[in-house]
Amino acid sequence: MSSFDVLIVGIGGQGTILASNVIGEACLVEGIPVRGVETHGMAQRGGSVESHVRIGGVHGPLIPPGRADLMIALDLLEGVRYLHYLKAGGSIVANDQTVVPTPVYTQKLPMPARDELLGSLGERDLFLIDAAALAAEAGNPIVQNVVMLGAASRYLPLKESSMREAVARSVPAKTLDLNLKAFDLGRNAVRSE
Repeated sequence: MSSFDVLIVGIGGQGTILASNVIGEACLVEGIPVRGVETHGMAQRGGSVESHVRIGGVHGPLIPPGRADLMIALDLLEGVRYLHYLKAGGSIVANDQTVVPTPVYTQKLPMPARDELLGSLGERDLFLIDAAALAAEAGNPIVQNVVMLGAASRYLPLKESSMREAVARSVPAKTLDLNLKAFDLGRNAVRSE
């Protein structure tokens, strides 16, 4: 298999790291080499978090700018912030919501409007998903990251069954049904080709 690079971006508390762990686990299920790394600033409360997942034959865990095949943006503003990592022709699966950063309040900075953020993404292969609504439909707003994984699974070079098994291996048993429902709702939101 040739390499496939996935950048997952969000803010602290959105489940970015769990999402990267699920993709890595799915690679292990399929016996595909995988490397990954997370970088986080003030991730405990609202800080930027990025996870690099490199599927296939690669040497280092960090995706160079301009090389990501897929970006999974758990927050629309973070998707714009890390857009320089996406390669020409790359795809974005983005949550159609933005958490207002703390400096907007504390320093009275302007907050870009949704249309401005979408305009910054330009002419890209973009799939927007209302992860909050689908997570609520699944039964708990905390599973938005798994909804996003379900949607992104349509773009990943991994089998649906491997992703579902990876979810089962990565979440507590008592939340398995909730998480699998969230995964299915996200996956079904993206029309199969």
